[in-house]
Amino acid sequence: MFAHLPLTALRTFESAARLLSFKEAADDLSVTPTAVSHQIRSLEHWLGVPLFERLPRQVRLTEAGDRLFHSLHGALLDVAQSVATLRPAPDNGQLTVSTTAAFAALWLVPRLGRFYAQHPGINLRLDTQCEVVDLQQDASIDVAIRYSQDGYLNLHGLCLFDERFAVYGSPQQVALAGQQRPALISVHWRSSTLYADGWQAWCAQAGENWLEGQPQVRSYDEEQYALQAAIAGQGLVLASNILVSQSVASGLLQAYRPDIHVGGAGYCALCVPGRERHPPVRVFLQWLQQEALLAGHPLLGRS
Repeated sequence: MFAHLPLTALRTFESAARLLSFKEAADDLSVTPTAVSHQIRSLEHWLGVPLFERLPRQVRLTEAGDRLFHSLHGALLDVAQSVATLRPAPDNGQLTVSTTAAFAALWLVPRLGRFYAQHPGINLRLDTQCEVVDLQQDASIDVAIRYSQDGYLNLHGLCLFDERFAVYGSPQQVALAGQQRPALISVHWRSSTLYADGWQAWCAQAGENWLEGQPQVRSYDEEQYALQAAIAGQGLVLASNILVSQSVASGLLQAYRPDIHVGGAGYCALCVPGRERHPPVRVFLQWLQQEALLAGHPLLGRS
C-alpha cells in the first residue's frame, strides 16, 4: 500500500515547506541544500505538479504545495508522537505556549502554580513575543492562546472565555467617580481597533459625559500597565473581565457600575490538529478548562 511512496522526499518537503527555506531545511535534516533541492524536484516530478514558487531569495508554496503540507505535517506529527510513546524514556515533559504578555502576566502566570502542582513532570515555557505565530510553520510552539474575533481554519481550537469590558478602579477612585469626572485610562493597541471604540460604547450605554470637552485620558501600550495605573489610583480603566479578575479578587480593583459592559472578543487555545493528543498538550488544555470554571468564566466550547 505504501511501497511506492517517496518517504525521503516527503519528509524533505515537509521541512522545506514548514521553514519556507531550502537552506534551513538542509540544516534541519543535516543534509546539503543541493540534496534538498534534488528531493523536492524529484517529488514534483513524481506528483506532476510544482510545489514551490522559486523566487530570487525565497521560496513560496503553490496551492498544491500548501494542500500537501497541511495534510503531511499533521500525519508526520501523529507518527512522531506515536513513536515517542514507544521509546524507553519518552520526553513528554516539554510544553511551549505562545500568548500575549498581558494574558500571561494577568491571567495565566498567577494560576500556573496549580498546574505545576498537578503536573510536576511538565516543563512549561512561555513565549510572549508580539509577532503572531504561524503554528503550521513553527513546530516549536505546542499551543498558542490568541485573542481575536475571527475563527481559525485548519487548527484544533478550544475557545475558552466569554469576555466583556467594564470600568474598574481602585476603591477610592470608584467612590470619587460618582462625584466628579474621573481621569480615564486607555490601552493603545498597535494591531486592533477593538479597544479604540470601547470607551465611547461604554459611556453611551452608561449615559456618562466623560468624553466631552477635553477629558483626561492616560494611554498605555499594554493592559498590564493600564491595570497597574488604575491600582495606583490614576483613574478608571476600561478592562477585560478576564484580565482584571485577579485584581478584583484581591480587592485591588472594583467595578464601577458593574451592570454596564461592552462586548469583547474571545480567547482560544490553538494547536496543529493531532497535537492535542500529545500528553502535555492534552493535560494543559484540560487544565485551562478547569481554571476557567474555577474563575467563573463561561466556556465557549470547541471550534
